[in-house]
Amino acid sequence: MEKFTAFESSVALLPTDNIDTDQIIPARFLKTISKAGLGDQLFFDWRYNADGSPKADFPLNQEPAKSAQVLLAGDNFGCGSSREHAPWALTQFGFRAVISTSFADIFKGNSLKNSLLPIAVPRDVHAKLFSTLESNPLAKVSVDLASQTLTLPDGSTCTFPVDEFSKTCMLEGVDELGFLLKHEAEIAAYEQANPAGLNTLSVAL
Repeated sequence: MEKFTAFESSVALLPTDNIDTDQIIPARFLKTISKAGLGDQLFFDWRYNADGSPKADFPLNQEPAKSAQVLLAGDNFGCGSSREHAPWALTQFGFRAVISTSFADIFKGNSLKNSLLPIAVPRDVHAKLFSTLESNPLAKVSVDLASQTLTLPDGSTCTFPVDEFSKTCMLEGVDELGFLLKHEAEIAAYEQANPAGLNTLSVAL
């Protein structure tokens, strides 16, 4: 996993509430354990016609959304089933962050484990962003995970919450296992210094 760095990007608008994971990546595409190609299947039933041709009026098929690294969605994004393929598809398309007023808990957890930053903002900021970007689609936002700051096109800023462990893993570019392995020497030293405690714990279990 690459280190999550601050960036500036245009924004793709998808002003729909309660977008569930089956719309993000339909169930028929969940047979794979590879992330390859999932970007093409993102929002498949919304992006493509029955013959497989792209729908010209779908936001992700238009510029600048096609090259945006930020998705601005409606309320309660990522609800529904817990499929990890949802953040896989979003990151494979090129998104590094999703902005909404709220996220489904399981989707949020899966996203943070896959270096996709879910940015929850107040409703007034959310509405302001939509209004600004609808009138100026080329406007950009800046995302800084280290300071947990979202900078809007007008230069105003908004802080967003993220748990410290997920933040550390994303900034260092490691998953949960990678984080533990970075502390392997410290863990081994602790175990060596506390053998009696470990034996007592084993007996108790």
